[in-house]
Amino acid sequence: MPEFKPVSGPSAWIGKEITLRDDWRVELTPSHLDELTEALNQTATLPLESIHQENFRLPTLGPLLARIQDQLENGSGATIIKGFPVEGFTTSQAERHFWGVSSYIGTAVSQSATGERIFHVRDEGFQEGHPKARGPNTRKRLRFHTDRCDVIGFMCLQQALSGGVNQLVSSVAVYNQILEERPDLLSELMSPYYYKRHNVDTGSTLPYCQQPIFSFRDGLFASAYLRVLIDRAYADNDIPPMTSAQQEALDFVDEVTARPEMHVEFRQEPGDIVFLNNWITYHRRTEFTDHPDSAKRRHILRLWLATPNSRAIDEMFRANYGAVEAGAIRGGMHATS
Repeated sequence: MPEFKPVSGPSAWIGKEITLRDDWRVELTPSHLDELTEALNQTATLPLESIHQENFRLPTLGPLLARIQDQLENGSGATIIKGFPVEGFTTSQAERHFWGVSSYIGTAVSQSATGERIFHVRDEGFQEGHPKARGPNTRKRLRFHTDRCDVIGFMCLQQALSGGVNQLVSSVAVYNQILEERPDLLSELMSPYYYKRHNVDTGSTLPYCQQPIFSFRDGLFASAYLRVLIDRAYADNDIPPMTSAQQEALDFVDEVTARPEMHVEFRQEPGDIVFLNNWITYHRRTEFTDHPDSAKRRHILRLWLATPNSRAIDEMFRANYGAVEAGAIRGGMHATS
């Protein structure tokens, strides 16, 4: 069996420990809010995707966002920004604020075959099996997973009547725990699994790709995990069936992440912005119940970001992410139009 070693550093946090970190919670000040309002006014006539750091100027908040960008890669890998008065703005204005702030973290990549870069996370009422259905468009509980980007950003516009609790776990800590308890499973988890192309990823010409759960490049850890696409792949007859060892390894990942002591819970409130490094964290949310009034239903904005300070990742990710070099624009879905 290969020799595996534990990963140390600020990304190896366990459970509520992250909430004690300096890089976990950021409070916006009145001066920051004034800067955001001024930046919104200065860019009001520009198309959304033309907004970037150079024209969305944030004299004091900008340096703070630069520190967050660094901490996402080199620190805990997760930050929640609080204090934005989202109720005072239209959805379009909130989108522009979120886009402008996120431009200090990375470059937004496409989240669909139509090329949309801001995705609206809300229950769309799709029935099971609908071609446009994806987990974020339902109210059901989601598994711990990563998204196809370096950093994922969420901005809450409206929270659910109940439920919709966010849960976050360090994939570094999950790796370390598996190393301690079941090191025999790591060879499987560092070998490629088949992933089926997402049903909405119609711009991709690949019906499947292969990538590992855990990996290292240049001494740096990276993990990507989306069990639903793995299970869909192995449910098909076109590829070899999943081995019992592969199944056991994935089940143990799920078991470790689900342990209450391993992950942290928080509820994103209106105006909260959350950034997560997908290579060192997994996230999920609980099932929720929406308000009967459609105007008061849960509504989250989501961005997938490629960050200029990202780590190099294993060559096996190239087919799915398009690039594996450090700082590359990578991830997202191919747009067909």
